[in-house]
Amino acid sequence: MKHLLTILFIGLIGFSVNAQDKVAKIEFKETTIDYGTIEKGANGVRTFEFTNTGDAPLIVSKVSSSCGCTVPKKPKEPIMPGMSGEIEVKYDTKRVMPIRKTITVISNAETPTVALKIKGEVIDPSKTSPLNSKKKSVMEQ
Repeated sequence: MKHLLTILFIGLIGFSVNAQDKVAKIEFKETTIDYGTIEKGANGVRTFEFTNTGDAPLIVSKVSSSCGCTVPKKPKEPIMPGMSGEIEVKYDTKRVMPIRKTITVISNAETPTVALKIKGEVIDPSKTSPLNSKKKSVMEQ
């Protein structure tokens, strides 16, 4: 009985060592998306594209945002080696302010945590003040 348990234990260790040879790798096309200057109420949806450059299925387990104004959506299915996937991010453009948010991606990849960033500025064109409008300088008059 002891020999059987020893053989099973050694077999399991050998199997786990072989299983660790294969690893998923997540490679993003870009890690920062610049919205630029957009108007209040504009389309706030952007997409981060990535590829599994490893040799094991990539499972994105969690995608979270630094703020409730940014809603990320993770892929539901595993991404097979060599295949691509997307993480969709929707920013609430009803908030007139600069955009500086971080989206954290957690997966089974070799680098398990990746920080993605969005930036830009939401403006309200109906509230443009005379101070912000372009005036001719004294030299141009």
